[in-house]
This record gives sequence, structure tokens and C-alpha cells, in this order.
Amino acid sequence: MRGIDTQVRKNRRRIFKEVANLAYTSKNLKDDVEALPYKIVDYDESEYESIYRERAIVRERIRLAMGLSLRPENQPVHVTQGLEESNISEKYYEPPLMQVIPSACNACPENRYQVTDKCMGCVAHPCREVCPRDAISMKNGKSVIDQEKCIRCGKCKAICPYDAISHQVRPCAAACGVNAIKNDEKGRAVIDDALCVSCGQCMVNCPFGAIADKSQIFQLIRALQSGQKIIAQVAPAFAGQFGAEVTPDMLKTALKELGFADVYETAIGADMGALAEAEHYAKEVATGRLPFSLTSCCPSWSMLAKKFFPETLDKISNALTPMVATARVIKEEHPDAKVVFIGPCASKKLEASRRTIRSDVDFVITFEELAGMFEAKGILLKEIQALDELKGATGAGRGYGVAGGVANAIEECVREYYPDVEVHIEHAESLSECRKMLMLAKAGKKNGCLIEGMACPGGCIAGAGTNIAIPQAAKAVGSFKASAEQKIPDKQKQ
Repeated sequence: MRGIDTQVRKNRRRIFKEVANLAYTSKNLKDDVEALPYKIVDYDESEYESIYRERAIVRERIRLAMGLSLRPENQPVHVTQGLEESNISEKYYEPPLMQVIPSACNACPENRYQVTDKCMGCVAHPCREVCPRDAISMKNGKSVIDQEKCIRCGKCKAICPYDAISHQVRPCAAACGVNAIKNDEKGRAVIDDALCVSCGQCMVNCPFGAIADKSQIFQLIRALQSGQKIIAQVAPAFAGQFGAEVTPDMLKTALKELGFADVYETAIGADMGALAEAEHYAKEVATGRLPFSLTSCCPSWSMLAKKFFPETLDKISNALTPMVATARVIKEEHPDAKVVFIGPCASKKLEASRRTIRSDVDFVITFEELAGMFEAKGILLKEIQALDELKGATGAGRGYGVAGGVANAIEECVREYYPDVEVHIEHAESLSECRKMLMLAKAGKKNGCLIEGMACPGGCIAGAGTNIAIPQAAKAVGSFKASAEQKIPDKQKQ
């Protein structure tokens, strides 16, 4: 549903804007948080059957947007409990990152076949004839499915000549490639944190907006207000995310208006990663020391491999992810600065929370959250006069934002710097496809390959924190890549 300005997207954006506004202007934070649900939910325009339910949902979204966890349903926890723990300039994400708001969940059917009003009551009754469990009968001239007998084989749907049988699935579960969506005792969705890899696709696909992740925008604004030196790095997928008219240079100037001391391209770290992974492939895979190599830049892909295919641990490239590599460049040049990664990805939030990375990346926010900050400050990006230049990366690094771009960048570096090495590329996008790819690799069917995995279908431009439609984003990233002064990184300068 990305690229469509649904009510769910409007609600999320409004929450980010209002929470950012609290950080910028509130004089009495506790009272203002209490009042915010009444400001957001208009009495006469509720999207739900109950205005009280909608306000309850908004309260939980506010808590998550401020970096707090959801309140338990069966305990009297005040909406502002723990608020002072978030009213600070430094707060790391505490798992679980992705959370289902129970009051917002519609308890959608998990897997059910249902006869719709398109049923013509035909004489052949093929649906009834193919059912292996006699779950279909005729009532009042129409087919009816006995849900207790139905085994969800789908034969009735496949044979119906009128397409009158609907297969209802829970959207969040259908989008989850690791089967992490389960049910609670009331049939509502819950996330199994032991399986979840924090890609955020469940959040993107829930039409009720019942799944949300935590945010650091409040703490980031507090850090900017404190006078600390904060430097931003923007992921390559940013191109086009804030409007077709907003150029990279305009975005850099706008970020400086928000208070950032400087802005770097994360693609700088991607260039470094492409060189490192090209060397890894040439020396380890091409020589036969390793059967295959897995790219490392997508945290959810790496987490998938580690959780479900532990035997591939030594096959994952040890190259730093672009976010971490760029952060280290920034802190080497600015030892007194804190770093915020601005990108499309929910799982980057957990990557930055790892103890080995906390000293490198201090904040992670998404494009969607950044848009809320711009709105709260009244910064109109289309009217920004560019006073800065965003540059430093090659086309190879900038291409990381689109599925296939990582492998292409590595392949270009292999061909340039290891011309005698023949490189074999495979790539998978979406967790379900990534799992299939890893199963094939495990079975020895991808030996000699460099395998790129992307948790989000389409790559980073399809991340849970993006603002625009995927085809539109792919075109913008392609243009940004083409505008680079250099095609691939210079090995001698790294």
C-alpha cells in the first residue's frame, strides 16, 4: 500500500508530526501527552465504530513513537508511565521493536475459504464434487462451506467457474516470510519475537494500522536541542522520497535547517562494502575455500540466515554494513559528533542497538519519521533553496537502494579489480524467497555464487519506513545513481 495516501498512513504521519511537535514546543510534557489523543481524534470524524477505541489506539501509537513499549491490557498502567525515561537525548531501541496494538487488531481470518455472493448455484456443483471432506453443501440454492470440516486445500476455489469462493488470509501473516505472526486467545495477531527478523513488512501490509514500531524522533530532537553536534547519513533509497522536485542538495540543506551539522551519503559506506565483498568473493569463493557467499548489508536477511540457517554463518560476508561503515568514517572525521542514520528500514533500528555498533550509530529514523519532523518544524522541502551539495559516493554505492544493486556493485568491482575471476550472481527479494534461496544454497545448488538477499520485495526502496510507491522510488534511485561522477569506487583510495 506504499504510495497510496491511506488513512493508516495519514494516522502514522500525524503521530510522528505531533510527537515531534511535543519535543519542539511542549512546556508541560505529561499534560500535553495526555491531551494529544483528544487533539488527534476528532469527535465527529472517527475512523472506528467507537471514538474511545480510536483514542485508545492513538495512546499506544504515541507511546511507541516516543520509544516506549505498549501497555499491558490487564494492568492499570498510565499512558505517561515511563515518560521521563524517554524525555532524554539518548535512548536505544529496546526489543521488541515491532509490536501489535491489540485494540487496533481486527482479528482477521488466518486462513479461510468462504463462498461469496457471486455463487450462481450451478447444477454441476463442482466445488462440492472436488471437496475431499464433504465440507460443501447446498443451502437455498447456494454453496456453503462448513468451516469445521474444511481443510483449506483450495480445490473448491480453483474449480469454481465464477470465482465465487474467496480465500481469506491475514495480510500481516501473508507478508511475513518467517511465520512469526501467531494468534492470541482472542484470535488477534501477535508477533513471535523468537522468529521475527524486524523487516516491518507486517506493519506495511496491515490495513488497520495495528502494527507499529518504536521511534527515536523524540530523543533525536532532544539531542539536537541540547547543542550536541549531530551528523546525518542518508541511505541511497532517499531519492524521490520527499517529492520528485526535492533534489539531494535540497534535502541536505533542509536537514541542516533541522539542526544537523552535516550530511553524508550512506552510499560512501556501500562503496567500501562493495570493494570488501568483491575481495571476499575473489579470495574465498572463487578459490573454492567457501562454497558460496552471502551479502551482509540487509540486517533482516542476515538475521534470517543466522536464525534459520546457522550453518551459513561463516558464509555471510564480514564486511561492515553501509550504515556502520559510513558512521565510522563520520566519527573518524568528527570524533565529537553523534550520528543518525536516516533510511527506509525498520531492522536498521535493531542493528544499531547491538552493543558492538552502539558507539558508531546513535540514532536511526526512517524517511517517514523524518517527514514528520519536517512537518512539525514547518519546513516545506519544495520551497528549499539548495545551499549545499550532497556528494561523495559512486554510482555503485548509490545503487544499493534497489534489489539487485548490491550484487551488481560487487560484480562490477570484481570485474574491474579481479578480471580473471568469473563471478556468478544470485539474488532474492522478500523473506520467503530468501528462505528458498538459502535452502538451495544449503543443498549445494548455489555453489560458486555471490548471493544477495533483500528482506523487502524490491529492496531498500520497499522498506517499511518509505514514503512513495516502489516503481517511482526505483526510477528516482536510478537517476541518482546515474548522476554520480564516478561509476565504481577506487580501490586505491579505500
